[in-house]
Order: sequence, then structure tokens, then C-alpha cells
Amino acid sequence: MVTRQVLVEACNTLLQPERFRDYGPNGLQVEGRAEIHTLVSGVTASLALIERAIELKADALFVHHGLFWRGQDGTVTGWMRQRLARLLAHDINLVAYHLPLDAHPTLGNNAQLGQRLGLTADGSFGEQSLGLIGGGDAPMDAAALAQRVVQSLGRSPVVVDAAPGRVLRRIAWCSGGAQSYFEAAIAAGADAFITGEISEPQAHLARETGVAFLACGHHATERGGAAAVGAHLAAEFGLRHEFVDIDNPA
Repeated sequence: MVTRQVLVEACNTLLQPERFRDYGPNGLQVEGRAEIHTLVSGVTASLALIERAIELKADALFVHHGLFWRGQDGTVTGWMRQRLARLLAHDINLVAYHLPLDAHPTLGNNAQLGQRLGLTADGSFGEQSLGLIGGGDAPMDAAALAQRVVQSLGRSPVVVDAAPGRVLRRIAWCSGGAQSYFEAAIAAGADAFITGEISEPQAHLARETGVAFLACGHHATERGGAAAVGAHLAAEFGLRHEFVDIDNPA
């Protein structure tokens, strides 16, 4: 067992949210019961994840995508009311960390994604240095890297590869919706860039620069961090923990 205050303090110490300019509040977003025995982790505080946390008798829910974001109108209606009502009715704490969870050097989404794909970072790039760049554990081309994505993440990526067969010596990656980091990855010397999503401009940049672009799914590339931090907290405080993966095609 751990108190809510101690758990949140431990998360803040681990993830250091004060280092980041973020799109919403990091830390405790919804206050629940004071004592925590069971922790559920997941990617997004969706109604489906909240309902599963209720079934598992969770005292706290740890997620990457919380409920509150910059630019919301602040009303508690519709889907927001449904999610908040279920959390409050069952006295469940909601703890959310966005960019701090992407960036943690071992437990974060980017570190966990690199580990799953056999990539070792030796540098960073992009806004707030969130992107990682390094080499693979064996020579590979874009087709082989895409196959690793299939095997590791269970997703077939969208691949734009203007130089088939080219050995990828420098691979850059940033989980989630980091397609805007592509130019910074190119400037950092990447032969390929891995992220969750692709927008229209990136296909042209990939073709014109010869740097391969792999869009592997926003959700799929961000499953690692919440699970890793949840397991870490469970081990530190002797909590029951379960990572719940709510399928998402995005």
C-alpha cells in the first residue's frame, strides 16, 4: 500500500514534469481515495480503460493521455462527463504524464520503443530533445526495419522508402504524433525516421531526401511507457498492477 500523495511525489521525482513545456497538466488530474493498493496503467484515459480499471478494483489509473488538454472549452458534458463520473463514483485517482513519459531515459515511450526495435540511442534531436537517434543491433534496410515493427508492435507500418535496399546506419525515432520532427531527424543525420503518424508533407520529404519514413501507429508506439512506469511503481511500493491495452487503430 502507498498513499496517493507519496505515489504522486514518486511519479514527479521519476518523470520530472517541471522540465517540459506541455499541452496539459502532468500529475494528479482526478483525486480519488487516499490509499492505493491496486494500480492499473494504460495509454489513454478512455471510457473503456476506466471501465476496465473499475472491474479490476483499481485505486489509481496511470496513463499517458489524460483528460485535460490546452484549448478545451472547460465544460463537463458528454464524453468528459461520462469519464469523470465513472472515476469519481468509484473513487479512482487518475494520474497522467504526457511529454515527461515520452522522455524518461529508460522507462519512457521512446526508450521502450527503441528497446523493442533493437535500437540504441547515442543522441537526441527535435523540440525539447524528445527524439532519439542511434544505430541498430544489426545492419538492416527499411524493409527489414518495417518487419521488426510488425513483429514487435503488431502493426504494419506505412513506409515511404525512396532508396530500397539502402543500409540504415543512423535511425531516429519519436513515438506518437511526432511527424513534425522529421526535418529535425534529417538534419541530425538520420537514414530513417520512426514515429506514430504521417501527414501529407512527410511523404514528399522522404522521397526528396532519401530518408525512409515509417509511421507505426500513435497508440502502438506509446504502449511501452505506461506499462514500464506502472511496473516500476508496483515494485517500489508493493502494489498490484496490470497494464490494460485498449486496442486503437490510430
